[in-house]
Amino acid sequence: MSFRKDNAAYEAWLRTQCDVVARDLTEKHARMKDSPFLFLRATYFRFAKTIPKLLPDLMDAPTVLSVGDLHLENFGTWRDAEGRLVWGVNDFDEAAVMPYPLDLVRLAASIRLAPPGPLGKQAAADAVLKGYRAGLADPRPALLDQSHIWMLRYALDADNKSKKFWHDIAKLKKAEPPKKVIRALTKSLPEDAEDIQFRRRTAGGGSLGRPRYVAIAQWRGGRLLREAKALVPSAWVWAHDSKAASSHFLTIATAKYRAPDPFLDTRAHFIVRRLAPDSRKIELGKKAGSAVNANLMWTMGYDLGAIHAAGSPGADKLLADLTKRPRGWLNDAAKTAAAAVTRDYEEWVG
Repeated sequence: MSFRKDNAAYEAWLRTQCDVVARDLTEKHARMKDSPFLFLRATYFRFAKTIPKLLPDLMDAPTVLSVGDLHLENFGTWRDAEGRLVWGVNDFDEAAVMPYPLDLVRLAASIRLAPPGPLGKQAAADAVLKGYRAGLADPRPALLDQSHIWMLRYALDADNKSKKFWHDIAKLKKAEPPKKVIRALTKSLPEDAEDIQFRRRTAGGGSLGRPRYVAIAQWRGGRLLREAKALVPSAWVWAHDSKAASSHFLTIATAKYRAPDPFLDTRAHFIVRRLAPDSRKIELGKKAGSAVNANLMWTMGYDLGAIHAAGSPGADKLLADLTKRPRGWLNDAAKTAAAAVTRDYEEWVG
């Protein structure tokens, strides 16, 4: 099936899962024309549908609760319950049980599709895989003010990102969320929060089209933000006609080796979380290629390994399967996946 047909089918299914915001979906369609990298970000559903035929040799690998839509810009920062600054995967909308190599392939494919950088594609895939092995062997979160101090430059306000953050918040348009969303957002705020206002937010790549609302409140001298984003089943469910009884979002986001955001929750079929300059996705934009260095790729792989280690069948079985894979398998698989994304992109823009 052509990409356009799959796209139409997926969006028809999405409309049965949430109240799709038509103008945001239109913006998503436009962004998908910008580059193959942004196209990949917006089209996990297509990856989920086509990857079994593209890479059949990977489908017999052990299955594990996986991220699904993993890519270079699916990482960010947040504060855990102890106030520690944590870095890692911060979007689990597409979490589902699938063969474990697929997360690695999608991350490595996104590296291939990013703007060119100083690190070669094979070297980047090797760094991801080495980090993944280490994360399976010794899983733990990345604490930026303790074990991963060198990563602070990727997370802190080196170029006025806080100012831009608040500037973008100020531009959000007023909204009237459904009553259930108002209750969910209000409940997540301190009881004595005041002057609560609601805004509509457009953000993300693959999630564009799903309704997002932001509560802005005053509390003890400053502003607080909470976001509610529609929670729908993973596109893996759509692609494979699965009958998922419930979302895996919280299970994977708060698993054993995570240091989760205490404000992260699911209520009334919405994901509720804190928004702040230090609690956000890190958008690399045009710098995505230059950010691809061996240390960062290793750490991305490490975080994924720690995520997979928390699930069944366990780290030992995943490591055992890895030893059977031929040298260079990840780079080869990523090349195949990236080529398929490029073909779909060309169909979309043609």
